[in-house]
Amino acid sequence: MLALFGALFVLFFHALGVLSGVMALMSSRTSQGAIAWLISLVTFPYLAVPAYWFLGRPRFYGYVNARGERDNVLRRELHRVRSHLDAHRSSLQEAHCRIQAIERLSMTPLTSGNRVDLLIDGADAFDSMFEGLKRAEDYVLIQFFIVRNDRLGRLLQQHLIDCAERGVRVCFIYDELGSHQLPERYIRTLRDAGVEIHRFGSSRGWRHRFQVNFRNHRKVLVVDGREGWVGGLNVGIEYLGEKPSIGPWRDTHLYLHGPAVLGLQEAFWEDWYWATEEILALEWQPQHTETQDRQVIIVPTGPADGQATASLMVQNAINMAKKRFWVSSPYFVPDEGVQDALKLAALRGVDVRVMIPERPDHLLVYLSAFSFLGDMIRAGVKIYRYLPGFLHQKVMLVDQHSASVGTVNLDNRSFRLNFEIMAYVIDSGFAQEVEAMLTRDLAQCRQVTLDEITQRPLWRKLVSRAAYLASPIQ
Repeated sequence: MLALFGALFVLFFHALGVLSGVMALMSSRTSQGAIAWLISLVTFPYLAVPAYWFLGRPRFYGYVNARGERDNVLRRELHRVRSHLDAHRSSLQEAHCRIQAIERLSMTPLTSGNRVDLLIDGADAFDSMFEGLKRAEDYVLIQFFIVRNDRLGRLLQQHLIDCAERGVRVCFIYDELGSHQLPERYIRTLRDAGVEIHRFGSSRGWRHRFQVNFRNHRKVLVVDGREGWVGGLNVGIEYLGEKPSIGPWRDTHLYLHGPAVLGLQEAFWEDWYWATEEILALEWQPQHTETQDRQVIIVPTGPADGQATASLMVQNAINMAKKRFWVSSPYFVPDEGVQDALKLAALRGVDVRVMIPERPDHLLVYLSAFSFLGDMIRAGVKIYRYLPGFLHQKVMLVDQHSASVGTVNLDNRSFRLNFEIMAYVIDSGFAQEVEAMLTRDLAQCRQVTLDEITQRPLWRKLVSRAAYLASPIQ
């Protein structure tokens, strides 16, 4: 009897492995991911089947459903919102098709009349954000991937409490996995003060209980629909460079004032609807700034999108480059489309530079890069490793005309598993500021050589290749 039970158990798991393999083959986000899952599910079903059902879901289905409901519930409101932006829409004749592609991908318009300030590293960025919170009169929208209960986290907590005490509505979202160490007392203190704080979870209801591999990686602050902040910084003392085990922290954030802020607000609006099922009543009248006239488009991306928006956005930026494409990313395991775009740009004479950390904080990502960096270097792509500390900024620079700052890393998680957001700025003055910033960073890097990649021992090459093959299912 026991032998029969064991045989049925084995048969059941192998049948489930084959069934799951068929599902992976039909729905995986990439061909590499489909192959990796298929082999694992058929060969090692006892481990791979549970992993697939928790990590292999191809779409964030609950959010897709919420967006469908929004089409019915909020479509007229959204149409009214975007009609306000008509007077601020910008249509560049040069590379118009490229800009049109970005607008269609993001479903948000390119707007003019924006002020954009580059905020370099944590101290400047959080000083700017805290001053903005002091100016809040009506509402604050705030979300971070990681929030810690340390000195910086408690300082943010006090600023939000101060806002609530003077009658400002504060809506706060944190990612449940990114902020899994956030203690309940931190949340309770905010709620007791009147702050509306909610987790952004991968699952909601029994139908989506296995969706645990998606993250809301956005870092957004909006004050009164007039001012906004977006970039790479989370809330923790390490982002101020105050954690000795990590060392100096290199990051970049943006301050926005103008119509583009409504793009940040709309992304938060959708996230809040998923987290709470509440439709926020917000200010949607664009606030034109008089101090600058920079053209900005906000690009929110995520696993609820019908396409790999983040990957396509990066490929579009690379293809726009005629003379220069510089990018900084802490996690660099791009998909084949981005890899090919980078190599083609270098082959056609574009100065392609990729800046990544010298010190890894995710070993699998670090090892994966060695399996394809050699081909990129042979094509003329220059790879630099940042030496002083951990490099966390997510920045792109295209020629002398545009640059972007946001939360998107050049890896599969950002391209297909995370909710991300990016501000793409088309302005020569801003591009010069980003160029100066990245030039300073590059001066503190070492360039990776081809010999460094090719002369590694065989066992390290095998480990790197295995890590790379696993990257689509991370």
